[in-house]
Amino acid sequence: MEKELWQLLGLYLLAVNLAAFAVMGADKRRARRGAWRISEKALFLPAALGGALGGVLGMRLFRHKTRHWYFRFGFPLLLLIQILGLGWLAVRL
Repeated sequence: MEKELWQLLGLYLLAVNLAAFAVMGADKRRARRGAWRISEKALFLPAALGGALGGVLGMRLFRHKTRHWYFRFGFPLLLLIQILGLGWLAVRL
């Protein structure tokens, strides 16, 4: 049972991180074209739900939202919290 739980968690984290990465890329693409943008709340949502690594990688790779302090410091802080949470889970289970 424990193995399946970790596999399910791994799949969830992969999906939410890919979503966070993709949303950052899509918003940067829209910004370049002058199109309708994705809200900052929508950019933060997948990162807050476990996709902070994808958000940080997307922010760095696409050079997007790097001037906003709440992205520049918020995404790495979320990532740290998520890593600590996973570590806590690994010890507890």
